[in-house]
Amino acid sequence: MAERGARSLLSLLCLTFLYAATAVAKHADKGTAAQPFSPFWFTVEPQDTLAVRGAPALLNCSAHSDAATPARVEWKKDGTFMSLVSDERRRVLPDGSLLIAQVVHSKHNKPDEGTYQCVASIDNLGSISSRTARLSVAGMPRFTSQPVPASVRLGDSQVLACDVNPDLVPFTHWEKDRQPLELSARLVQLPTGALVVSNASEVDGGLYRCLVENVGPAKSSEETPLQIVPETGDERKLEFLVQPAAAVIKVVGTGVLLPCAVTGSPTPSVRWMFGDKLLEESGGRVELVGGGSLQITNLTEEDAGLYTCLADNSNATIEAQAQLTVQVPPQFAKRPANIYAHESMDIVFECEVTGSPPPTVKWVKNGDAVIPSDYFKIIKEHNLQVLGLVKSDEGFYQCLAENDAGNIQSSAQLIILEHGSRGVAGTAGPAPSAPRDVVASLVSTRFIKLTWRPPAEPHGDELTYSVFYSQEGTSRERVLNTSRPGEMQVTIQNLMPDTKYHFRVVAHNGNGQGESSAALRVATQAEVQVPGPAPNLQAVSNTPTSVSLSWDTPLTGNGEILTYKLYYTDKSLGNEQDVDIGSQSYTMTGLKKYTEYSFRVVAYNKHGPGVSTEDITVRTLSDVPSAPPQNLTLEVQNSKSIMVRWQPPPPGAQNGEITSYKIRYRKGTRKSEAAETTGGTQLYQLIDGLERGTEYTFRVSAITANGTGPATEWSTAETFESDLDESRVPDIPSSLHVRPLINSIVVSWTPPENQDIVVRGYTIGYGIGSPHAQTIKVDYKQRYYSIENLDPSSHYVITLKAFNNVGEGIPVYESAITRPQSVPDPTPMLPPVGVQASVLSHDTIKVTWADNSLPKNQKITDARYYTVRWKTNIPANTKMKTANTTSLSYMVTGLKPNTLYEFSVMVTKGRRTSTWSMTAQGTTFETIPSSSPKDVTVVSKESKPRTIIVNWQPPSEANGKITGYIIYYSTDVNAEVHDWVIEPVVGNRLTHQIQELTLDTTYYFKIQARNSKGMGPMSEAVQFRTPKTSNLPVKPGSNQPPPDNFGTAVGKPGTGNGENHILVIVIIISVGAFTIIVVVVGAFLCTRRTTSHQKKKRAASKSSNGSHKYKGNSKDLKPPDLWIHHERLELKPMDKSPEPNPVMTDTPIPRTSQDITPADSGLDNNPHLQQRRNSYRGHESEDSMSTLAGRRGMRPKMMMPFDAQPPQPVISAHPIHSLDNHHHHYHMGSLASPTRSYLYHQGSGHLRPHACATPISHLDRVDSTESVRNTPSAEPLPPATASSQASCPSELLADPEGSYHGSSTTEEEPSYSTNLPPHRPAHPHPHAHPLKSFAVPAIPANSHPSYESPALPSTPLLTQTGPPSHPHVVKTASIGTLGRTRTPMIVTVPNAPDVPETSKMLEDVDSSYEPDELTEEMAHLEGLMKDLNAITTAP
Repeated sequence: MAERGARSLLSLLCLTFLYAATAVAKHADKGTAAQPFSPFWFTVEPQDTLAVRGAPALLNCSAHSDAATPARVEWKKDGTFMSLVSDERRRVLPDGSLLIAQVVHSKHNKPDEGTYQCVASIDNLGSISSRTARLSVAGMPRFTSQPVPASVRLGDSQVLACDVNPDLVPFTHWEKDRQPLELSARLVQLPTGALVVSNASEVDGGLYRCLVENVGPAKSSEETPLQIVPETGDERKLEFLVQPAAAVIKVVGTGVLLPCAVTGSPTPSVRWMFGDKLLEESGGRVELVGGGSLQITNLTEEDAGLYTCLADNSNATIEAQAQLTVQVPPQFAKRPANIYAHESMDIVFECEVTGSPPPTVKWVKNGDAVIPSDYFKIIKEHNLQVLGLVKSDEGFYQCLAENDAGNIQSSAQLIILEHGSRGVAGTAGPAPSAPRDVVASLVSTRFIKLTWRPPAEPHGDELTYSVFYSQEGTSRERVLNTSRPGEMQVTIQNLMPDTKYHFRVVAHNGNGQGESSAALRVATQAEVQVPGPAPNLQAVSNTPTSVSLSWDTPLTGNGEILTYKLYYTDKSLGNEQDVDIGSQSYTMTGLKKYTEYSFRVVAYNKHGPGVSTEDITVRTLSDVPSAPPQNLTLEVQNSKSIMVRWQPPPPGAQNGEITSYKIRYRKGTRKSEAAETTGGTQLYQLIDGLERGTEYTFRVSAITANGTGPATEWSTAETFESDLDESRVPDIPSSLHVRPLINSIVVSWTPPENQDIVVRGYTIGYGIGSPHAQTIKVDYKQRYYSIENLDPSSHYVITLKAFNNVGEGIPVYESAITRPQSVPDPTPMLPPVGVQASVLSHDTIKVTWADNSLPKNQKITDARYYTVRWKTNIPANTKMKTANTTSLSYMVTGLKPNTLYEFSVMVTKGRRTSTWSMTAQGTTFETIPSSSPKDVTVVSKESKPRTIIVNWQPPSEANGKITGYIIYYSTDVNAEVHDWVIEPVVGNRLTHQIQELTLDTTYYFKIQARNSKGMGPMSEAVQFRTPKTSNLPVKPGSNQPPPDNFGTAVGKPGTGNGENHILVIVIIISVGAFTIIVVVVGAFLCTRRTTSHQKKKRAASKSSNGSHKYKGNSKDLKPPDLWIHHERLELKPMDKSPEPNPVMTDTPIPRTSQDITPADSGLDNNPHLQQRRNSYRGHESEDSMSTLAGRRGMRPKMMMPFDAQPPQPVISAHPIHSLDNHHHHYHMGSLASPTRSYLYHQGSGHLRPHACATPISHLDRVDSTESVRNTPSAEPLPPATASSQASCPSELLADPEGSYHGSSTTEEEPSYSTNLPPHRPAHPHPHAHPLKSFAVPAIPANSHPSYESPALPSTPLLTQTGPPSHPHVVKTASIGTLGRTRTPMIVTVPNAPDVPETSKMLEDVDSSYEPDELTEEMAHLEGLMKDLNAITTAP
């Protein structure tokens, strides 16, 4: 986004300047020359001045201009214009300088001291401001220290103090014997005013005093003598008389004096180091003066650094350091340039400055500061951008740069050119008329795309256009030009959301600018209205382990706040965690005691997470320590005292600030205890007043403000029988260890082995080559010491001696060489390049890159590593995450699905790191929704009590674009998921109607959401009870009889009049005779027709059924399902249930029996389709079990509405997985018939492939590889041909609009679907179970791959040798037609191809049907024909 904005800005600037140049050329061509720029600048600017009280002061200022009237000069003091009209003491001279005749300055009145600036103005042109200058007034002469009588040995050095205010140092000088003292390389006056006398001689003796003159009355210090004494030759300690300040700041071009004077005997030598190099005197710019002080003149930036003064003699070496910082005043690398522009254009004044420290830049227009706003913006650090120019923007713009070393200014003039008269023909020809039909073709939150048509009167071919736009309520208008001639669209970027703008378009031809179009008023869209931050977030610690938090509702909630997410972080660990909260307060428990935690809150509404609050930090309350002190030790000091030492409890167990420690002790095994208390930071205590030769036990406990913690275990020590000996010096320490570092050596030791001699302390001596250069004494308790400020790579000798009041004992020696100074590699690391983010899954992105600092083969041979950082654009989670790797790629896991991430990489090698690389972006793939739809509500539709409306909201974690929903409903909330009726909803609709429910019945509803990856979890069940009464009239022209004429649900007696009963009996008797004839003929045909294919099917059926045998009487047997072949009118046995009574779940969700009427007249008029429709009703037993079995065995095709489209069948193939496993995927784009999928028939142990097959294509075979993986051996499938057809029953075609029937398939088995035109509902038989809709029985699967003969209506494409891993069965129901019915499109589906008989098939012919099986089939056929005949003869 930022890159696109930068490109847009660059294009805008180019067009702006091109347009300006073109405009200027046009003005020149037409003879209307543009107004020339006016030379206007300062020839003299004021400078910093030190004034003297009572004396005059002059601040110079002069401006140059070619204007007819001279410039008027005014002065500002401290940013405010000075009123000098009646001021007799201050006035402006004719050249513009400011003269102060007499400077006034006192302790409480300082009217003249301050910052001054002159402003030059020319009427009708503008104003410019000079640089600022500081006027300081010297204070009263006052000595902070004066010289005191001193003596100096011959050849040695001495310093005479005379410290005055820093601003008075230039007015200070020295006298000797009341005569001015001439300074030299031996006599040097320091920056403080003090005098250094080095290499003293007899002539230096005398009386000295320092004087302050030329700042009012002269003032002198006390006169003090300096006495010269002869050198005795005695050794004197080497020490500094004066040393440089630790930090010195100077401006480039000035000089500096770093004082360094030492005294001692033997006479020391002084040398200076710059960094780690010895500093040599060079050409008078760098020299040593005053016996050791360093003077540098004409400073440069390269002189900045660390200076060290080293003084040494044969006995010792001392040093002092000073850090010199050289500041550079601001300088212009690029000054702002004069600009011509037209109104409404955007311009940029460029200003580049350098300096040290980096200067700050501010802009001034006509003497007034430019305040950044929507139209005046600072870009690229220092440049000024002015958007939408207006006439009042003309004038002089100045870039003022300032740092601690000074300030500068540079000005540029802006002239606004006048446009020619719009629509008035010039001398060269007419201008274009207004562009037509200006419209906003695309409106977003921050940009608008405009399009228009050319003017009616273009008066030229090559037209260009300018779009002028302004925010409503402002007069400032901006312009954007089209990028090429003839282009009639433009996109205006960087607009504000939810803001109204006015747009107008103007055309340009070779004659100039034409008429403007009428203003178009357009409002940008509002951004996604997520909540703002929750205000007034407060956190209070209630207990040591809990914090109570509260906050208010966001001021901009943008709708209902659904939940809050509280993020909390243990500051000691840094890992952030979160918890969901439904209210505006929460008590966080289980926290660590006396630990700092940070908290923030993010509000969620239906659009997602809002803006996070600022982090607030709170520390849990303290508590008593939970652990005792550590490392308790006892040291017997003498016969009456014992030293007790310890360490604090572990940090995590202190539970607060340790205020004190309590030491309890007792003598021997006595019960009585004595106690002493120490301070909180004291980790030792001397217990004295003890008895000689007595055993004592001690323990220590820590105390906080809350109380005393647990104590240590008892420790025992015994006092000496007699006191230690101090009549002789201590013995040699028993050991000495040294550990050298770069600038230090850590020394550790153990005391002498003879503990009977008193040790009062230890003496440490060290030096380069000799241990006598420096001496340090430490306490007798100390066991280690760190010697600091040593030279790198130097050989030091260290000695250690124990001492007492008698003297020092025998020393122990050790030597060590300090480590060398590490030199940092000056070359920086190059950042990685070619960063790419490859999305691998919904939560994984692989980031790869290249490293130009590696060889061409990109092989890593050193110890470098790469840091990958990434973030997402979610407002609630703006923190970066990082990870390290040593390869050129990294797999980022644990990401959120369907989320855009940005990645960048940097490389680290040792102490060197690169900058971050350019970013790469990647959006994770979608995955199934991880949350269920929200806010599920069910309401009854007005005037239609049998129809309900289900409403819901999308899931909060959709993980992708929602493509549909599935509604489950049942009257039994505890029923298995496959016993619920399902209703699919296509697209992202959030409401759906379910029609023809049973009155006065309680239903339960659940909803699943679906995206391109599959189904999410179900929502919680929502209960709804339909009304008790129905007053709905029968629709006119409907073929459906009144509900009272139909039977009720299974198991309930039917209702109706006697005529209906008689009619039914007559129909049954009439059909009976016809059925007997058909049965006899069918039996004859079935017994004679023993094709190889039937034989194979029976063998496969028996193999599948295994050792199952039919048990019970004949009425308990489930009659087999039959196919009726339409072309040959032959009856084929299709399936037999291996169990006498399959267990069925009876879920009474009745719909009205009106659904059982024939489809419509369009279907009735087609005898073939009518026959197909009636032929597949099938036989239904009294308890409707066969209908339920058929329902579970086959999922009918659904009818999809196609408005205003030709009636063409659309065949698609999509995987549909198990419905009760949310990890399986469902496809709702084309709600489908279950071809090429397998149902596990309830009560049977084998698979039943669906009977309605779709044509096989090459793509189908490819898509079915998942199912093939489950097949141990499969023969090649026969190729699809144009003649291969499969007949599908008309009941499948007559399914309601948008219906969806799920199939239970094994995991990873794809199902394929066919979308067909819609048709009015066709529902189950009146005596069917209310949840069962009619389905065609399925064909049993063979145990080996086989091919169907053309006489059969389906072809099993894939087979399996075992049952599926998830034998789920799903019931389906039809979606209501929503008041619309459509005529179905007659579709001819290809049959399966002819397959030649094999010997295997012929061998199976003998095992055709046994008599009992044939009897069952005939009974099934008889029931089927009765039902079909009853339906076809129904009025």
